[in-house]
Order: sequence, then C-alpha cells, then structure tokens
Amino acid sequence: SFQENLIGALLAIFGHLVVSIALNLQKYCHIRLAGSKDPRAYFKTKTWWLGLFLMLLGELGVFASYAFAPLSLIVPLSAVSMIASAIIGVIFIKEKWRPKDFLRRYVLSFVGCGLAIVGTYLLVTFAPNSHEKMTGENITRHLVSWPFLLYMLVVIVLFCLLLYFYKEKSANSVLVILLLVALLGSMTVVTVKAVAGMLVLSIQGNLQLDYPIFYVMFVCMVATAIYQAAFLSQASQIYDSSLIASVGYILSTTVAITAGAVFYLDFIGEDVLHICMFALGCLIAFLGVFLITRNRKKAIPFEPYISMDAMPGMQNVHDKGMTVQPDLKASFSYGALENNDSISEIYAPATLPVMQEEHGSGSGPGVPYRVLEHTKKE
Repeated sequence: SFQENLIGALLAIFGHLVVSIALNLQKYCHIRLAGSKDPRAYFKTKTWWLGLFLMLLGELGVFASYAFAPLSLIVPLSAVSMIASAIIGVIFIKEKWRPKDFLRRYVLSFVGCGLAIVGTYLLVTFAPNSHEKMTGENITRHLVSWPFLLYMLVVIVLFCLLLYFYKEKSANSVLVILLLVALLGSMTVVTVKAVAGMLVLSIQGNLQLDYPIFYVMFVCMVATAIYQAAFLSQASQIYDSSLIASVGYILSTTVAITAGAVFYLDFIGEDVLHICMFALGCLIAFLGVFLITRNRKKAIPFEPYISMDAMPGMQNVHDKGMTVQPDLKASFSYGALENNDSISEIYAPATLPVMQEEHGSGSGPGVPYRVLEHTKKE
C-alpha cells in the first residue's frame, strides 16, 4: 500500500541522512587528530563515538525500510546520502570564496542536488505498490520460481566471466570491478529484504525464525556483503572515490532494481505510465549523483623525487637530439649524459678511473670490457 511505501521511504531517507552525518562527523574527528602522536586518539573523543552511534542508527533505519517498501523503491534512495554529503561539505567549508568563485565552483553540486531531489520525488511518487508479506512460504516460492532461477543462471555466468577477466587477464577496468560489486549487491539487497521482512513479522507476533530459508538468506546476505566490501576496497586503491561513487551507484541501482523486479515481482500490475515515470526518476537521480560526484576534488599524488629537468643546467630525455644513456666510447661515468662539455663543472658527474683489457689471443678477438681500477691506500 501507499502508506507502507511512505513508511519505508521515510525510514530509508532518515537512515541514509543519518549515516552521511555520522561519516562526516568521524571524518572531521580524524582530520582534527591527524597530527596526534597516538594513532588511536579518536577513540577518546565523544565526537567519534557519536558518529559511530549515528551510523548504527542509520544502518538500522535503512535495514528496517526493506521490510515495508518494495526493493525497487528503497535501493535508489541511497542518493540521499550523496545529497547530504554535498550539502554538509558546502556548509562546513573552511576556505573563503568570493561569491562569483563560489558559484562557479559549486554550480555542478547545486544542480546535481536539485536533480537528485527531483528524481527522489518521482521515485517515491511512482514507486510500485505491490508489496507482500515476507513469510517463509512466499520467499521459498519466489526462490524456486523459473524467472528467478533463469536470472540467477545469467548472473552466475556473467559473474564468473567477469571474475576470470579480472583475475586471469588483469582486466582492472572500473566497469569490470563495479559490475562485480553490482551483481553481488543485487543478491545482498534481495536477501536483506527477506531477512528484514521475516524479522519484522516475527516481532509483530508471526514467528518466521523457524523457517530454514531465513538462515539461508542470512548467510547469503553476510557473505555477499563481505565480498562486496573486498571488491570496493580493491577499486578504491586504483580509481578515484568520486568515480567509484557515481558509477557504482548507477550500476548497483540498475542491477538491484532488476533483481527486485524478477524475485519479488515489484512491477506486476503496474501501468505503463507509472513504470515510465519511475524510470525517468531513476535517470534524473543518476544524472544528479553524477554531477555531485563530478565536482569533488581529485587527490594530487605525492612525488617523492626530483625530476631531472628541474635541476638547473641538466639536460633531459625530452631535449631534442639528446639521449640519457652515456656514450660508451668515452670514459665510464655514472649518470653521465652525452655532450657533457656544455655542462657547468659543478654539475658534471664524477669520472671513475678504468682500464681496458681484451680477451686472450687464443679465444680470438673478443668484445672489450671495462674493469674498475682499485688502489689500496696504506
């Protein structure tokens, strides 16, 4: 019903909003204590523990929302956390900007937040209303239905192919990694909805914990969530976090809505207009999230070395007609460049004494080699 959809949507929005606030609180705490000698000093602050409490509260709200509303409605609402993070980042900005520079810098974030809010409104308004009780019988019936079995076969084959290219062929494309995450995530949200629905029914008095399917779903939920985190950790080591956030949101939401439509039959009985408006809301939310993450600063990698061309008077590999390797006809010198005469004496490399020997005449003419000449000082 619409009332249950509204309860689920409000719980999801509240949960994502609180999680975003919690993460920013903990990030603020870590930044303040960055120069502390104690690496675990944040454990002694009330701010960090408040963030942890709010995070648990927010995750509980998101978890409970799956029991009241269709999967296709709850999953796209994770855009709320990105909207909240963008707004919090602007409010607590430390730098001072002129109004013109401020608008130029944050215009994409403002437009993205507006689009994401419009998309969220369309999602809530035109979300599917088909929502059944998550009893053990219903979940078992959906689990063995032929549409879901066919969907599972396609997912398993696609996942194995992507995993093969990722592991054996070193295909580290962001699309490959995030598709693996999205396929695992679709199974995670399907099992989360089953577990949350059965727990809520049990709390209401209709005990569902004696069904074996509950524990099967619980194990699948934990396992897929762990492997999701592992792949996301690997992706974060290669790609920028803003790229992972935008592409991951789009792929995960699309695959999760497909899984919900196949497993829980979310769009059964819905008219074409509602489905098209819901799809339009998803597209607008996708565009909004992309614009929000597009504006984030990219980290500049630290280079712990001095480039050769930064040294005065030194030639480099980009100079026309110059080579880095020394001429073997000259004296052996470490790090020498061709045409050393033009370089100032202060930058000229030190030359080591050498002597040249040839192979014995019995072995015929050989390739000359150089041996360092050592002198032992008394």
